[in-house]
Amino acid sequence: MPFHFQVCYAVEAGRANCQINKQITMHFRYFVLISVFFIGLLIGSLIQNPAHAFVGEDLKGQVFDTDDKWSFYLPEPVSFRSDITAPSEMLGFTPGEWHVRHDQIVAYMQRLAEESDRVSISEYGRTWQERPLFLMTISDPVNLANIDSLRRNHLNLADPSVSEEQNIEEMPVVTWLGYSVHGNEPSGTNAALITAYYLAAGEGDKIEELLQESVILLDPAYNPDGIDRFASWVNNNRSLTPSGNPDHREHREPWPNSRTNHYWFDLNRDWMPVQHPESRGRIRAYQSWKPNVLTDHHEMGTQSTYFFQPGVPSRDNPLTPARTFELTGKLAEFHADYLNKVSQLYWTEEVFDDFYPGKGSTYPDLQGTIGILFEQASSRGHLQESQHGELSFPETVRNQFLTSLSTLYGAKNLRVELLDHLREFHRSALEQAAEYPVRAWVFGDPHDRARNYHLLDLLDHHKIEIYELAGAVEMNGQRFEPGSAWIVPAGQPQYRLARTFFETRTEFADSIFYDVSTWTLPLAFDIPSAELDQDNFATGLLGERLSEPDFPEGRLFDAPEHDRASGGDHNDKHYAYLFEWNEYYAPRAAYRLMDAGLRLKAGTRTFDTETVDGIREFDYGTILVSPAIQDEELDYRKIRSLMKKVTKEDGVDVYGVRTGLTPRGIDLGSPSFESLEKPAVLVITGRGVNRYEAGEIWHLLDQRYRMPVSMADMRYLNSVDLSGYNTVVMVHGNYSGMPETFKSDLKRWIEDGNLLIAQKNAIRWISREGWLEVATDSLENPQLSAAAADLQYKDISALRGSEVIGGVILQAGIDRSHPLGYGFKRNTLPVFRNSTLFPEMPENRFATPVRYSENPLLSGYVSQTNQKMLPKRPVVLVGRMGSGRVIMNTDNPNFRGFWYGTNRLFANSIYFGRTISRHATID
Repeated sequence: MPFHFQVCYAVEAGRANCQINKQITMHFRYFVLISVFFIGLLIGSLIQNPAHAFVGEDLKGQVFDTDDKWSFYLPEPVSFRSDITAPSEMLGFTPGEWHVRHDQIVAYMQRLAEESDRVSISEYGRTWQERPLFLMTISDPVNLANIDSLRRNHLNLADPSVSEEQNIEEMPVVTWLGYSVHGNEPSGTNAALITAYYLAAGEGDKIEELLQESVILLDPAYNPDGIDRFASWVNNNRSLTPSGNPDHREHREPWPNSRTNHYWFDLNRDWMPVQHPESRGRIRAYQSWKPNVLTDHHEMGTQSTYFFQPGVPSRDNPLTPARTFELTGKLAEFHADYLNKVSQLYWTEEVFDDFYPGKGSTYPDLQGTIGILFEQASSRGHLQESQHGELSFPETVRNQFLTSLSTLYGAKNLRVELLDHLREFHRSALEQAAEYPVRAWVFGDPHDRARNYHLLDLLDHHKIEIYELAGAVEMNGQRFEPGSAWIVPAGQPQYRLARTFFETRTEFADSIFYDVSTWTLPLAFDIPSAELDQDNFATGLLGERLSEPDFPEGRLFDAPEHDRASGGDHNDKHYAYLFEWNEYYAPRAAYRLMDAGLRLKAGTRTFDTETVDGIREFDYGTILVSPAIQDEELDYRKIRSLMKKVTKEDGVDVYGVRTGLTPRGIDLGSPSFESLEKPAVLVITGRGVNRYEAGEIWHLLDQRYRMPVSMADMRYLNSVDLSGYNTVVMVHGNYSGMPETFKSDLKRWIEDGNLLIAQKNAIRWISREGWLEVATDSLENPQLSAAAADLQYKDISALRGSEVIGGVILQAGIDRSHPLGYGFKRNTLPVFRNSTLFPEMPENRFATPVRYSENPLLSGYVSQTNQKMLPKRPVVLVGRMGSGRVIMNTDNPNFRGFWYGTNRLFANSIYFGRTISRHATID
């Protein structure tokens, strides 16, 4: 259409006799004048009422229940700077109308940093999916100009040697606002947009004073990968006319849903373990500031209201000072005041606790910060029906925005108290450490450098003071040597955090826990450790302080020492190469070699042999690489190159040998060396399957062992060709939805000589299917027991909760000669348990290579009833179906990615499970 037709249509629409003739020039002038007039009116309106710029006027779909949308969010009228872009101007919609994507968050926050002299932004990491993780620093421009100096002075409050020199009367309070660590709890991250705009563009004395007396650290998205998954789901299923019916597809996100990060981990349990880039970067950022207050904005079930801390008083971490909870209570008054203004129902001191330091609201409490958990009833979409009426997404966003403001203004009002608390917290830490009987913790495993490294790395992330051990120590039958052991003194500002990482605890004020009841790190890593009292500790044991440990490299022993020292290449041909299975990354080394085409064998007996480093003893599970059994294209030079690679990248020591004849034990050509099959692993996933356990295996195999793994959804199992796999994994879950055809195929596949690994409830499924007979004991119903005779109705929840094993560390005995025991150097093993599955001991004791000790409790809470069920019970059972094997783990060996000590059990199942003798199985 020619331009003049468009102009005529736009200006003269409604006239019956629109003329396209010589008057086109006049019409165009009219068009321009009218357009300028209306644009002028619009600009004037925005200047007079900039709130309209924020909310927009064209709202598609009635998710707001008021026309004055800005006042819906704001607790009081506020004007905004006209030179700062409002969210709706950039996004094209009002926050709360749609769920914001992470790329939109990034773009908008960067725009604020460009436009506002109150805002700076810095990236502190990347997610697994390479989304940026960033922190906004918001304050008065004068503060921002001196931010490095302010940060140093603030950190000095956590250093008792200089903290008294700081004038807290003149220091700003540091408040960290953090949102949506669970991706499908989006009200927080959407509220972050409003909060950032309010702080960047808001005008008036109240906001100016807040910025002058505060440094605000705003993290808008703890879990960008999960946030994007959820935004995509609900936006794609949003209707023009929102449906609040919980049956609507928008509210029924498919498995594994968006709560988790890329590998299906709950990032709100990873503040202590720091196994994921989101947590690692965040903790580095936290430690670089040590804020006075940190918020953690969550959502809960739709039928709830709103929760803020304090939590259940009887379940507070006993190492957290009382003043922390007093200040939490004072801040709670501000939250109540802001929520009262909108008549929002709320509660405190029930359900949620402050015990496990891996959560975002508890971790800060043990470091002088006031951590605050907020839980908003979730609309899980844009609108959902609840017992309290329809719950809209904007309402959930509003509440999170209001408690963001209540936190900021509450922290400002309590500024001096909070700064004093940070100083006093660390000063009193040294006082309490001086009274604590334990003066230091010494730890280290001489047989596994990589596990040592990962524990050191974890401690270093939390700014725990670590020192090289300067002299040998013997404690409780254990010997710790310099070079393979380290020492953490109790007398340090991080005393409380260090103590909670190292101590064991079996007595508790309460028998109910929102999360695990224990997390003792040396036990989780299966690293020997000891407490040193004043009679065994001396400052002379403290060597050089450790910072940012390096990943340990192994060594290739295939030439005389002087040749190795020269660094030159060595061309002598060796009879074979050997490496032991005790190093953590030996499974990765094995897969690397097998993937390159090498054939490997594993020794089922111990032996001594001559190496270039002298005669050495080699343990059960030693890997043999014989050039004689390889394909022609894998010549000696290529094999040696691969050996050098695994020593450097996998941290294993590799030994060259020049003869197959050994002075003790099996020779290298013995039938006691079993040929290994390259693992090909399939994990069954989908509805009913525990996403966390499936994700832990995915992460372990993919990130640590660099082993491809197929995650097959239960809905599509009938299309799976099992001939491409030799290992299938079934984690804890409900497998009633498994297709019958696949079930039959799986049974035949196992019987043909393949391996099934089953965890926890999957064992019950195997037994119910009649594949194997696994007898289990069941607990009596606790509320019907004699102990409950005098209890009242109000005690039902507490009684039932006390019988739950939410997370406990138990000691097990392990048969090191069994294929599942390869690589372990001690006959006992700490294991993690969070279930009440109690298989009976089978007649064939060889089928239970790992079983609980007589008195297994090492740390954590277990009821008396459950304690009686544990002794001598199997931790692992091995079954036989035809020529195949079924390995059954009653516990989870890969818990939350930081149970490095039992990861080897799972790896051994994959590599050696098919080699287990038929005489060491149940059927």
